[in-house]
Order: sequence, then structure tokens, then C-alpha cells
Amino acid sequence: MKATRTVLFEVRNAVAFLTLNRPEKRNALNDELVADLKTAIKAADNDDTVHCIVLRGAGADFCSGADLSALQKISQASVAENLSDAQLLAELFLLMRQVRVPVVAAVRGRALAGGCGLALACDLVLAESSARFGFPEVKLGFVPAMVMAILRRSASEKFAFELITTGREVSAEVAIRIGLVNHLLSTKDFDTEVENFAGRFQKLSRSALALSKSLFYSSEAMAFEEALAAGVDVNATARMTEDCRAGVARFLNKTAK
Repeated sequence: MKATRTVLFEVRNAVAFLTLNRPEKRNALNDELVADLKTAIKAADNDDTVHCIVLRGAGADFCSGADLSALQKISQASVAENLSDAQLLAELFLLMRQVRVPVVAAVRGRALAGGCGLALACDLVLAESSARFGFPEVKLGFVPAMVMAILRRSASEKFAFELITTGREVSAEVAIRIGLVNHLLSTKDFDTEVENFAGRFQKLSRSALALSKSLFYSSEAMAFEEALAAGVDVNATARMTEDCRAGVARFLNKTAK
């Protein structure tokens, strides 16, 4: 896929780097960016050489949420138009969970409102030590509604409630403590550390990654017995893949020496 005006696209060492490219707007979300990002994610997932997707922002910030034109649009839209517009963002969040490879958010600067939701919709979040996270929607009389489905699965109930009802920003250190972030990275070596982390997936089986990710999210709402049954099915499926057979053969050959 070629880069677009709003999303840069590059594949390097089995990693697809998708860069939100509206630095002058703090990478604020609009219809064009959301549509281009969906296209880029699908293209990366359909590339069998890609084992990981990294989502990052150009310039100083990851994503500041909806831009002013988008806010003006929703304030004047009908109920039907607002439902359709909200559905587009929900589809993006869902797509990030449905693609077969891990999606990693590399957050530097601010990730706010829908931008914070975009980061949390990723499977893993890496944050620069000075990054900031928050949901300021309540200050505008708005609700971080779709993001709530993700936030409730990341932070504890008490912290999640505080974030959505106070609208305050939190530091990267607080974000990692409450479960929004996986790792804090240094400002100086941020890009290098992101690439090193994402590069770990290059040596891993793509089919195993896909099966693991699918089962991880699909079993979330299952009862214990149902989740075990689903695990049995995926276990058997994994055993039949070429990657598993080759991996077992390498292991047996190594131990036999």
C-alpha cells in the first residue's frame, strides 16, 4: 500500500509502521484519517510478511481526538448522521482487534479522547515517559462512549470511572500503574526501543500469533467451561499448522543431538 495524505505506510523487518500524518492538527481524527487508517490496517494484515503493526503519530503528539471540523459536524448533524459517524470509529476499534497480527500503539506526547481510545484499542501500548493520556469529553458535555468498552477491559472499575467522569489527564507513569500501558520507553531512544519491541514478533509464527489473538479476545465473554472447549479447538488447530509441525520438528531435532 502507498502512503496517503493522512497515514504513512512502511513495512520494515516484518513490521508495518502506520503513522498518523496530521502533525499540524496533533493528528486529530477526521473522516479521511479514519478511512485511510482502516485501509492501511487491512493492507498490513493481508501482507503475509507482516508479523506486527505499529501505530504512531507524526510530530509531538500521538492523537488529540476529533478535530474542530469534526466537532462542528457532529454538533449540527441529525441523529441518524451522528449514529453513522460514530459507527465508523467503532468499526476501526473493532478492526484492530480482528486483524490477525498484534497491533502496538507507540505513544509520545498526548493521546486524548478518541486518540486515547485509539491507543487502547491496540493490543499493546508503549509510551514515552512524558506521554499523557485522558478522556476530556465530559468537559464538552460529551461522553467517551465507545472507548468505554475498551477502558473497562484495561483499567479497574474505579480508575476507569474516574477517568471518564473527571476528564483529567494522567501521566504515562499513572497510565502504566492502572493498566493502560505495557511499557514506558525513554524519550531519547523511543523510536529504537519501539522497533526493537515490535521486532520480537518477526521470529514468531504468524499463524500462532493469529490463533492466540483470536482466542484471547473471543474467550473474554465465555464461561470457564466454554473457554476451555474453545481452547481445545484452537489447540488442535494449531497442531495441524505448518508452523507448528516445523517448530516441533526443529525442537525434536535439537534435543536429539
